[in-house]
Formats: sequence, structure tokens, C-alpha cells
Amino acid sequence: MQKKFVTNLAFLLFLNILIKPFWILGIDRAVQNKVGAEEYGFYFALFNFSFLLNILLDIGITNFNNRNIAQNNHLLQKHLSGILSLRLLLTVAYIVINLLIAWVTGYLADGGWMLLVLLINQALISLILYLRSNIAGLHLFRIDSFISVLDRLIMITLCSVLLWGGITGGRFKIEWFVWAQTFAYAITALFTFLILASRVKKLSIKWDPKFSLVILKKSYPFAILILLMTFYYRIDPVLIERLLPDGAEQAGIYAQGFRLIDASNMIAYLFSSLLLPMFSQMIKHKKPIEELVELSFSFIAIPAIMVIACGVFFARDLMSMLYVSHIDETSAVFCILVNSFLAISSVYIFGTLLTANGNLKVLNMIALGGMLLNIILNLILIPQYKAIGAAISSMTTQYLTAGAQILLAHLVFKFHIRWKLAFRYLVFILLTYGLFWFASTFQSFFLWRALFAASASFFLALLFKLIRPLELFKVLKYGDN
Repeated sequence: MQKKFVTNLAFLLFLNILIKPFWILGIDRAVQNKVGAEEYGFYFALFNFSFLLNILLDIGITNFNNRNIAQNNHLLQKHLSGILSLRLLLTVAYIVINLLIAWVTGYLADGGWMLLVLLINQALISLILYLRSNIAGLHLFRIDSFISVLDRLIMITLCSVLLWGGITGGRFKIEWFVWAQTFAYAITALFTFLILASRVKKLSIKWDPKFSLVILKKSYPFAILILLMTFYYRIDPVLIERLLPDGAEQAGIYAQGFRLIDASNMIAYLFSSLLLPMFSQMIKHKKPIEELVELSFSFIAIPAIMVIACGVFFARDLMSMLYVSHIDETSAVFCILVNSFLAISSVYIFGTLLTANGNLKVLNMIALGGMLLNIILNLILIPQYKAIGAAISSMTTQYLTAGAQILLAHLVFKFHIRWKLAFRYLVFILLTYGLFWFASTFQSFFLWRALFAASASFFLALLFKLIRPLELFKVLKYGDN
């Protein structure tokens, strides 16, 4: 299983590093620079508003299905036809409920048709994730990896033409950005559906109330977890936009600081998409998982520590390179948000492990605490510190919830506490910060200085045996024992 994890992770990372950073840092960033912080900030607030209740589209079905199909491949045909009809009803409910809430909060009057299109986009994204969960559950990881970047590939092509093709004859409009996403998601959903349809003997989409009720009963704990985690991860720009007189502009500043974190987070998320079916299968067959947990954590923690150190000491250089306005405010927001990346990355390992093991009740309690803490901190800090206050709220929440999940995983699986390994990580963190600080004192182009510090940090990881190439080579050469 370790060999499968390493080889498929390498392929998945290759595709996503090739495509998704260009989408976020090339296209998405260029759109904000074209339309300005205020207009993009309002779009960003609407986008996150549409995200808050997107669990209504799924009710935890995707996570349940990923785990279930990984353990019971023969259920694919039965579940696919029944769940697709259920999801259609959930989509209607999601759109209606969100429009009602938008009407009450004023977003419907302000956002109108753009909000409706963003809700449709969320429905398409959720459908793609569900269809992909079947492909991952069948362990067709190469196909799943390609689908994971297909929508971005289509959007990059469309938006590149709109931004730089010279065919629009005027100012770029945020509406074009939204419609390009709709087209890309629709094509990706259709492609993924056709792949799955070819894997079943007969596919008929029909409504089965009893089947739907059974699925909802099994999946609702996953739904609660995702809903709570989505709130404390996505509600910040919504509260910024609603609480402040200059809310749209401040949400735009927050979006600028958040963009690199979101790009890095996409890579971290890939770990969970591979690990959930693997952990589920290993737990079912009572295989030891501690080595896979340690291996996956080292893969995600070492780069995360480097990203944080780079962000802290080169925040203004990075923001100046990416944006044309609000550089100082954006740098401050980014410097705070980047510190939460190790916590976010850890959740994708330990939260996924606990989800695979079915510890959803305690996970939901942790997530509820995180959501309440985040909202309270935001209500206190945003009016006084604006976007910076939201960044502080987010970082605090991420570390407390990640720490609780790591502690829970150790208690549930009775992992051995390796104090020497923990000490090596601590020393590595301190030395990495020292290296990036030292590199920041020079006057040459900052990317070269950051690359020097990252290279030296990587060699430190090798020296402290946090990364062990020989063990990785054995996994790749000999596979699982």
C-alpha cells in the first residue's frame, strides 16, 4: 500500500503542480489585477458564501462513498444509479435554501445572477467530486489524477483567451470569469460520468426513497463534519464583506493574502484524496498504518515548514511580485495566514485517518468548537483590525483544531510517541527559519535567495533523517510486504 501511495502521489502531484499553480497565480491573480480589489473582493465574498452550505449538495455522500466503494467495489452499480437521483433533489434544495438566505442577508439584491451561477458552479463541483470518489474507490488513481486537473486546464485555456487574446475589445469583466468556470465544470462532469458509465454493465438513474434514506443515515455524520469545517475555513471573507463599510475592498485584500495559501492547500488536499481509500482498506483488513502515517506526514510537513518560513521572511517580495495594489495590507494578511499552513496540512493526514476509522462524532465536536471559536474571534477582531483580524482568527482556529485531531489520532490508534523524532522536527523548524532569515538579509533577487534557503533546508531534512530516500527507494522497488 505504501508503494501505491508513493507512485500515485508522485503522478498526482506532477499533474497538479503543472496545472493548478498556473491557474491560481496566473489566471485567478490576473483577473483580480484586471478588475481591482473591490470588484474581485465582492466576487470572492459571493464565492465563499456559495461554499458555506455546499454540503447540502452532498450530505457527506462523497466521503462515505469513497470509503465504502474502496471496501466494497461490487456496490458501484447499485449506488451510482441511486445516489445520482438523490443528488439531483439535493441540488434543487441547495439552490433554493441559499437563495432564501441570500435574500435575507442582502446578497440576492447585491449579487443577483452572479450568485445563482456560482451556486450552479458549486453543484457541478460537488457532482465531479462525487463521481471522482467512485473512481478513487476503485483505485483508478491515474484516471482520477487526470480528472483532478481537467477543469482547471479548460478554464486556463478559456480565460487566457479572454485576458490576453485581444478578442473582447474592452475591459475584462468578472462575469466572464464566472461563466468560464461553469463551462469547464460542466465538461469535466460529463467526461467523468462517461468514464464511470463505461465501468458498469447497466446504468439507470431512478429515485428509490428507501435507498436514499439508508444512504443519508450513513452519510450524515460526514456531512456535519464537512459543514462545520467549511464554515471555519470559508466564512472569513463573508464576514469581512458584511461587517465593514469598506467590506468588499477588505475582502479583496484578504483574497490576495489567501491566494497562495489556497494554492498550497490544493496540493495538500491531494494527500487526503489518496489516503482516504487507502486508510479505509488498511483499517478494514487490520493492517498496520503507523508507517504510512509517518511517511505521508513527512511528505507534507517538510514542504509546509519551508513554505511558512518563506512566507514569513519574503511576504512583501511575494506580494509585490503578484499584485499591483494594497501591497502592505496584503503582506500583513499573508504573513499571518501562511503560518496556518502546517496545521491545515496536518488535518489532511490525521483528519483523513480518523474519518476512515469512523471517529466522526469526536471529529464533529472538534469541528463545532473550531467553527464557534472562529466566528467569535472574527466578530471581535474584524471590526477593529479588518482583514488582518480575520487572518488571526483563521490561524488560531486552524492550529487548535489540528492539535485536537492529532491528539485524538494518537489516543485512538495508540501510536508510539517518538520524542527523538519530535525533537528533530523542532530543531529542523528552528534552523529552517534561521536559513530563510539569513537569506532575507541579502540584496539579490528574492526568488534566488528563497531557493537557496529551501535547498539548504531540504539537505537539513535529509541530515536529520526526516526524509529517508533509502526507505522510499525500498518502497518503490519492492512494494508492500
